[in-house]
Amino acid sequence: MPATASLSEPTLISALLGGERFWPTEPQTIEELGLSEPFLESLVCKMLLSGGNSSGRELAAMACLPFTIVEKLLTRLRTRLLVTHTGAGQFNDYVYCLTDEGRARAQAFHRDCAYVGPAPVPLMDYVISVEAQAIGDEPMRRGDLADAFQDISVSSDMLDMLGPAVNSSSGLFLYGPPGNGKSTLATRITSCFGQEIWLPHAVIDGRELITVFDPAYHKRTEHQTLAAPYDKRWIRIRRPTVVVGGELTLDSLEIRHDPVANICEAPLQMKSNCGCLLIDDFGRQRISPADLLNRWIVPLENRHDFLTLATGKKIIVPFEQLIIFSTNLDPAQLVDEAFVRRIPYRVEVCDPEEDEFHCLFQLAAEKYGCCYDPDAIDYLLERHYRAKGRPLRRCHARDLLLQVRNYCAYNELEFEMAPDYFDRIAHGFFTEVRTRDHQSADTLFENAE
Repeated sequence: MPATASLSEPTLISALLGGERFWPTEPQTIEELGLSEPFLESLVCKMLLSGGNSSGRELAAMACLPFTIVEKLLTRLRTRLLVTHTGAGQFNDYVYCLTDEGRARAQAFHRDCAYVGPAPVPLMDYVISVEAQAIGDEPMRRGDLADAFQDISVSSDMLDMLGPAVNSSSGLFLYGPPGNGKSTLATRITSCFGQEIWLPHAVIDGRELITVFDPAYHKRTEHQTLAAPYDKRWIRIRRPTVVVGGELTLDSLEIRHDPVANICEAPLQMKSNCGCLLIDDFGRQRISPADLLNRWIVPLENRHDFLTLATGKKIIVPFEQLIIFSTNLDPAQLVDEAFVRRIPYRVEVCDPEEDEFHCLFQLAAEKYGCCYDPDAIDYLLERHYRAKGRPLRRCHARDLLLQVRNYCAYNELEFEMAPDYFDRIAHGFFTEVRTRDHQSADTLFENAE
C-alpha cells in the first residue's frame, strides 16, 4: 500500500483513535514519494529559476517535501554542476543558485511543463484517499442532520425526506419556488459527514500533472497540532461544497489542459469528491439537461468517472460525492426515466406557512441583532402578503430585515421591526413588472435564493 495511505505505523495510533480513515504519512525517501528523480530535479530547478537564490529549506517548503529529500536532490544537482552554493544558510543549510548550464536546463524544463509549486502525489494515492474518505461509508443519522440545520428552519417532515436521500449517496433533486433555501439545504448537508478531509495540491499520472486544490471551492482548516507527522503535499480542508449554476458547460466536466503551460486542471466533479456537488438552477444551463444528464449516467451508476488526458490516455477517477440538482422547474419535464432511476429521490421545498414565517423572522432577528416583534410581522403579512396575494418565501425574512436595517442606518434610526419601516421598504422590495403597454403583469420580481 502506498505510504500516503498507510495507517499501520505506531506514530499514527492517535490518528486511528481520533477516527481518521486516511492519513498521508510523511515520506522518508524518494521511493516513498512515488515520484521519479528526474521530475523532482526539474521541479527544484524551476523553483530556482522563478524564485531566484533560495536555501534548501526554502525550496523544501515550496515543494512541500522533507528537507532531507530536497538536500539529496540539491547534492546531485550540484555534482552535475547545475546548481552551486552562494552562501551559508541557517541550521547547516546553504543558499543555492543555478549555474549557466542549470539555467538553460531549467528553461527547458519550464517549456516542457510550467508547473512550479507543491510536488504532486501519484494518481493511485489520490484514488485511495477518496475511497477512504467518501461520504457514503457511514450512514447519516437523524441527529446529525438536525445538528446541521439547527440554526435554520427545517420541518420534521423535511428531515424525514432528506435523510434517506442523503444516505442513498445517489443524489437527489431539490425543487420548488425560488427563494426557499434549496441552495442553503445543499450546503448544510455536506457538514453532516465530518468536517475535514485530506486533499492533494496536485496529482500526476506518467508525465501528466493535474492540479486539484482550488481555493474557490476548498477551504483550508485552521492550523492545529496534528496527531502525527504528515505528507505536506496534502492539505487539510473542510469537506467541499462545489456550487455551479447557469455557467456550467460540458467542458467544466472534463480535464482542462493548458497547452502553453502543459498543466491540467481537475474537472468540477473531481474537485467535489468527498463532498457535495450542487447544480443550481438546473435546466437553465447553456447546455441541455439531456446532454448534462447523459454525461453522468455511467458515473452515477458505477461511482467512477472516465477522464481523458491531453495525450488521449483515459484515466479512472472516483465519482464519490453527493450530487444535488436544485431547480425551480418540474423535474418530470427535465429528465427521462433512465435518469430518474439513478436519482430516485425528489424533495419539494415548499413555501413556508405563516407560523414558520414568524419563526424565520425570529432567527433573522437574533442573527442581525434586532428585537423580534410578532405584531409587526402580523402587520407585514396582512398588508403586504395577504392583501396582495403574494406567496411567502423563506428568504424574505432575512432580506426584508436587512433592508430595514439599511434603512434605519441611513436615517439614523434605532434598528427595530416597525410597521412603518416595512411600509417604507416594501415598494422597492416587491417590484411589479409591467408589460410594454404599461399594463400590470402578473409576475413579480422575487428575491433569488
